[in-house]
Amino acid sequence: MALARIIDGRAFAAGILAEVTAETAELAAAGVVPGLAVVLVGEDPASQIYVRNKARTTKEAGMASFEYRLDAETSERDLLALVAELNDDPAVHGILVQLPLPRHIDSARVLDAISPDKDVDGFHVINAGRLAAGLPGLVPCTPLGCLLMLKAELGDLSGARAVVLGRSNIVGKPMAALLLRESCTVTIAHSRTRDLAEECRRADILVAAVGQPELVRGSWIKPGATVMDVGINRVAGEGGKTRLVGDVAFAEALEVAGRITPVPGGVGPMTIACLLRNTLTAAKRIA
Repeated sequence: MALARIIDGRAFAAGILAEVTAETAELAAAGVVPGLAVVLVGEDPASQIYVRNKARTTKEAGMASFEYRLDAETSERDLLALVAELNDDPAVHGILVQLPLPRHIDSARVLDAISPDKDVDGFHVINAGRLAAGLPGLVPCTPLGCLLMLKAELGDLSGARAVVLGRSNIVGKPMAALLLRESCTVTIAHSRTRDLAEECRRADILVAAVGQPELVRGSWIKPGATVMDVGINRVAGEGGKTRLVGDVAFAEALEVAGRITPVPGGVGPMTIACLLRNTLTAAKRIA
């Protein structure tokens, strides 16, 4: 049997960014420059890298980038005050507060303080409700990236049996809602699911988003299925070095699946691309 087709997330992301850049130039010519504000509280090393990459990509797309780096001791009240200022700033069309936040700050309260129309992460309860109700809204970036790749690879998803492994508000639940909107038959599986492997074997489309390194084995995958591996896990490698792996045992899955995303280079690059796509969408709606 031939090996699965590896879905190149970097190439997909580059295509989306090219479209976003072109549309941003058109919007700017009409007098509206999409603006993305990113707020980082504290000095988490991974978050600093993410924020730096987001800022660079935002500028490359021709958008205005606003960075706010706050001390880890910043109070929740001061952070909420900044969010309120950004909500009222006409130059800012998208607001992203980088997670995780320090423990003394209530993340849910901060995220819900962001205007739903500027919530480019798609985490606000109003945007979650819009997605669940099938109404237009801003969709979480990682599930949106998965859906765009699935539609590009498979075309019409109608009638496909999809299993989403994971039930988080960030990936699992919105992913299930997006697939349902495409007329898939959707199952959400999780840590309490009985016979998890058997549920996965039923899937034409399997989205793994549980944060457990190589949980999904090759024997869990239906032959020819499309596998979207959202997991990014650091594990010990040779010589004490760490390496990145997904939630799927890639080498095993490669021999069974029809299509699969690698880690790294699969779903990850689509997240920032979809963040800028959401910022452009927000700017158009606000304009």
